[in-house]
Amino acid sequence: MVKEIRIYIEGGGDSKNQKSSLRKGFSHFFKELVNQAKTKNIKLNMIMCGKRNDALRDFKNALKSHPDAFNILLIDAEAPVKKSSVWEHLKLRDNWDKPAGVDDDNCHLMVQTMEAWFIADIETLKKFYGQGFKENAIPKTADVETIPKDNLERILKTASGKTIGVTH
Repeated sequence: MVKEIRIYIEGGGDSKNQKSSLRKGFSHFFKELVNQAKTKNIKLNMIMCGKRNDALRDFKNALKSHPDAFNILLIDAEAPVKKSSVWEHLKLRDNWDKPAGVDDDNCHLMVQTMEAWFIADIETLKKFYGQGFKENAIPKTADVETIPKDNLERILKTASGKTIGVTH
């Protein structure tokens, strides 16, 4: 039986404060998983890794340094997923080879970019940015993954550009 789950997450920047903030966000996001792990006496660690390649490096190191844990890599898809296997996608997209002894259960893809998640929740964006937020600048689609990755940051800047009280 697994006694420890270690999730290596892309993102969080390079500073301790940035990583701490993202860790808190993921702890809230995974609250139900965290609670289930606690009830089964399973230790659950979320490790913010910063850059994409750093996340892969940390995950590979964990396979050696924590072989008894269930190690998971959680990483942005960065592009539309056209392959049935996570590792096939990462081989095609990043030329990453699947580490020995792992399968698709050890790697999960997030959206192409975090900005897509932000755009998916317009109500929260309106609350966060407040007065001056231009909701109509955000495309009306239920499938935010269809919005080209290169457009997402521009869309958010346009929508939030004239807001009051928020530092961009």
